[in-house]
Amino acid sequence: MKKYVFLGLGLFSSTFFSLPTIAAPYGFYVEAEGVEGQSLKDMLGTIAARGQKPLSYSQVWQALKDTNEDPNNSDNVILYYSGRSQAKSYTASGSNDQNAWNREHIWPKSFGFKRKNQWGYTDLHHLQPTDVKINAIRSNKDFDYGGSPISKSPLNKTDWDSFEPRDEVKGDTARSIFYMAVRYDGNSGNMPDLYLVNDTSSSSGSYKMGKICTLLEWHNADPVDNWERQRHEKVVKWQGNRNPFIDNPKWVNDIYGDDC
Repeated sequence: MKKYVFLGLGLFSSTFFSLPTIAAPYGFYVEAEGVEGQSLKDMLGTIAARGQKPLSYSQVWQALKDTNEDPNNSDNVILYYSGRSQAKSYTASGSNDQNAWNREHIWPKSFGFKRKNQWGYTDLHHLQPTDVKINAIRSNKDFDYGGSPISKSPLNKTDWDSFEPRDEVKGDTARSIFYMAVRYDGNSGNMPDLYLVNDTSSSSGSYKMGKICTLLEWHNADPVDNWERQRHEKVVKWQGNRNPFIDNPKWVNDIYGDDC
């Protein structure tokens, strides 16, 4: 699978450097073997919580500079929605420069964790560097197909109640959302129980996120690639816990397949 990097006004396609397959430590998921349905969801939630060390929100800046580092330029990060390579130093910290980058919560923090002492607020498994303007356009919309292309980054689309990211990060987005729904399903971290719905009716103050069946399609259409595996391992080094749906993508369908 290819990732796309925007440089200036041109669009260049580049396959990121090849990496060996990275796997979880031997026996890490042994308790999930042979488990199905809600019991599997519960077990993966327990396993996904193991070893997690919550970060401060200021630490997230440094972490994202590492997890999303451009493999072709160590001074830059790859921005999530646009795919643009941008200087690590060009952040929106302390300003609202629309061309800078900031910290995007894939599961909006307004949907269940508005306080910085809630672990989901700084959980790197769903935090990404994004263009300030595109982050603002996405806002806290659910994920679904459709809408009009965003002028600054036309591979992304939006309408009044949903946001559709570019194809190259659709699966990454889905696995981040599925992780959040399983990790924070009554598994501490000063968090409410997050859950998924099959519509785009989420609103500020609710704990839900959609759209399950669209996210399931994206997960299957855009499988885990080397960039996502590499990023995952960096996240593990920063905060200690794993996303089971990157380690074993089949579990997404095992848990959510019957919902669609």
